[in-house]
Amino acid sequence: MKQTTKNWIGAVALVLGSSAVTGAVVRSTVANNQPFMDQPAQAMPTSVAATAGLVDLTTAAESTVGSVVYIKVTQTGKTQRVQVQDPFSDFFGDFFGFGGRQPQQREFKQPDRHAAGSGVIISTDGYIVTNNHVVGEADEIEVKLNDNREFKGRIIGCDATTDLALIKIDAKDLPAIKIGNSDELKLGQWVLAVGNPFNLTSTVTAGIVSAKARSLGANNIESFIQTDAAINSGNSGGALVNEKGELVGINAMLYSQTGSYSGYGFAIPTSIMNKVVADLKVYGTVQRAILGVTGTDVSNWIDSEKAKGNDPDVDVVEGVYVNQVADASAAEEAGLEKGDVVTELDGKHVTKMSELQEAIAQHRPGDKVSLTYKRGKKEHKVNVTLRNMQGTTKVMEEVDLDQMGVNLKPLSEEEQKSLGINYGLTINAIRNGKMKTAGASKGTIILQVNDQKMQTVEDWEEAVKSANQSPDRTLWIKAITPSGRKVSYVIELDE
Repeated sequence: MKQTTKNWIGAVALVLGSSAVTGAVVRSTVANNQPFMDQPAQAMPTSVAATAGLVDLTTAAESTVGSVVYIKVTQTGKTQRVQVQDPFSDFFGDFFGFGGRQPQQREFKQPDRHAAGSGVIISTDGYIVTNNHVVGEADEIEVKLNDNREFKGRIIGCDATTDLALIKIDAKDLPAIKIGNSDELKLGQWVLAVGNPFNLTSTVTAGIVSAKARSLGANNIESFIQTDAAINSGNSGGALVNEKGELVGINAMLYSQTGSYSGYGFAIPTSIMNKVVADLKVYGTVQRAILGVTGTDVSNWIDSEKAKGNDPDVDVVEGVYVNQVADASAAEEAGLEKGDVVTELDGKHVTKMSELQEAIAQHRPGDKVSLTYKRGKKEHKVNVTLRNMQGTTKVMEEVDLDQMGVNLKPLSEEEQKSLGINYGLTINAIRNGKMKTAGASKGTIILQVNDQKMQTVEDWEEAVKSANQSPDRTLWIKAITPSGRKVSYVIELDE
């Protein structure tokens, strides 16, 4: 299993590759609004104990441990060809007629890498959810069930943006876990973390929900459930379940000063997981809806403005402050501007950026949502049609065009006349991606891709798809700048 650490406040680290669990019975000891120390020292009858809040987690543990699997992955070592100099050529090369000092080509194979993690069976026919950082780079996947049966696993799809992956084994009648609603979790509610920490299979630990919608900067989209249930290396991809034994999250990382449990664990909520899994099953890639804004928690923005000596002109302390609106995005079409504060999505109150990300992550391009935002002290409500990274509402199959990072549109007749051409696609928005890395910029006009003329956006999508499926996986692009200067780009899709 891939394990990554990230510095966070001094020596504290975020460790990917963690989650664990142990059964527990917890009892409330406060009655009649009096502290426990003030109560008479006497045995509590069973009936009183039950009404005082006895929480039995044994049933939840027993019903879920069979649904959590042990995953072992192998990443095959790469073979490299290097030039080496024969150390004896200086002495014997010319004598034996070898020419002397001639470098030789030799192959060196790096050793195979092995790692391990956890996964959760979500269907009786063998679909298993885990973390992208557990299986994303695996060449071989072995899955061991709680009853010690072993199967070869294959990847259905991975999503690095949310750190989720879907794999499958060829088996039937498996003990699939019941999936719960992570939105219904409450602070202080008891949860179990089930997984395989330190290669110790079928381990259960207990804790409470410490916070919701946590953002740690580890993934591009995140709204973690924070828990103090012990999570360690090897728990990644394991289950976070409620007291009913329902899956409410996929354990992903821990907050630690040592690299092992000493603080908090973080899980990806099922509200995000359900959408990602459904897309990976149907399309092989996530149909990611984009609102088209970058921003921060409005409370953070207020603090930063006050630190600069400014007086923030907002009358809300909860919401998402919009720092930038992307060109040709759903937000731009809806009229959002820098300085607006998003407060609701589909009638649900939004208090911070992670909550907005979680809400948007449950939608696909083309979905319509209602958005409430503040501009100054005036409230506005608009309907927004979400788009994908390409700026369209089309389903993206097989090839993830998001990686190209451009939004294209056909040239107008006026533009064609001014440039003396009758075809071409202009880049009307560009983001971080392969095209930007290659040197393209907004306004560049793409004429041909792999000798195919670009007349429609569909031509571009088909050209990228064909290149992705070709042996060399290369895009040869001919283009011109708005001034008419000819330029070209070569994009290797494997890089």
